[in-house]
Amino acid sequence: MLEKTVATKKSAIIAIYGGGFLVGAAFVFLPSLGKILRNPPYSLSSSIYGLLYFPEIVGAILSALSAGFLQDHFKSKGVFRIGIFFNTIAMILLSIASFIHSSSIYPFLLFETLFYGIGFGLTLAAINHYAAFLFPDTQTKAVTILNALIGGATAVSPIILGFAQSLFSWGIWSIILLIGFVLVFFIPLPQAQIKNSHKLPLRLNIIPFMLAVLIYAICEGSFGSWANVYVSINKGQQAYYGILSLSLFWASMTVFRFIIALVPKRLVPHKYFYFASAISIGLCFLILPALNSALALVLAFVFAGAACSIYYPFSMSYGLINYPQQQTKVAGLMVAALMVGEGIGSFGLGPLQNILPLEKIYLFSALWAIPLFILALKLSRKPVTKQKLA
Repeated sequence: MLEKTVATKKSAIIAIYGGGFLVGAAFVFLPSLGKILRNPPYSLSSSIYGLLYFPEIVGAILSALSAGFLQDHFKSKGVFRIGIFFNTIAMILLSIASFIHSSSIYPFLLFETLFYGIGFGLTLAAINHYAAFLFPDTQTKAVTILNALIGGATAVSPIILGFAQSLFSWGIWSIILLIGFVLVFFIPLPQAQIKNSHKLPLRLNIIPFMLAVLIYAICEGSFGSWANVYVSINKGQQAYYGILSLSLFWASMTVFRFIIALVPKRLVPHKYFYFASAISIGLCFLILPALNSALALVLAFVFAGAACSIYYPFSMSYGLINYPQQQTKVAGLMVAALMVGEGIGSFGLGPLQNILPLEKIYLFSALWAIPLFILALKLSRKPVTKQKLA
């Protein structure tokens, strides 16, 4: 029985962390296709291309908000598999689309983003829950490493896609991801559902956790979605430096998540990293408008990636620790907050630039450090309740 339990836990680790890598890789698939889709033979206009992201955000928010309801009816394994199923459908649509060489590709991409958004929301809620559940004594570390792996996937996926495109077609990468999702779907998982958890209503004090993630996501979207534009257009640097700033922002975020997750609690309490993250995000917004050289701007976005690295996974882990019997529901709500914030930070800054230049938007964004720091103080002081693996 013990051997069976250990074997199930090992297979669950492969499924959860493997699933995290796959959804991370799929997350940047469409952005990686941007240049390809805007050029012949597809020739999608910028506005038409931009609309592709709308169903993804809507799907992610709806699925994340429904994660608790689905857990009550299909349990934790069901939420995970439903999410993987929708991701699989999305990859099927992408694979089919890779054989279409005209603007007729658009309906396939539109439905792909909708299905991927649904799959992303459910999968992310489930795997954050499972990471905390499988490692009850080191939940913060487990969730941080999971999100570092997701971030690593977002960094390497465009490179793999470009390599696949140079060999034959970008569809090769979507087919590989499709196979990966199918394999993960059938990996055995333990049941992480807590008995009668659906009878336990969430208290209003879940709102600070969601608010922390929402504000953080606005900041991350402001950096990640606008780094290239800010460096290459607003600051007039060569396009290479804009791309480099964006790439190193995500790479830095991934590396620092791994590093901080491996720092023992007894050496440096995790809450101090949490506080430092909030302050550093504000400093990055404050410093960026004053910089003009290409090297300084690239280094600033490296620092921004490091600053953003752990605020979200730490917020998620504190939320999961404080609601051990409702972790899928809590993770779902926090993923929904993440996607809303990403939408505001990514797309909201576009119209806002009709009123203020991006430099001033960044300067005023430094004020986000105040609520981020206050929320970090509040959330890190919550009492810890441990959940044991059955």
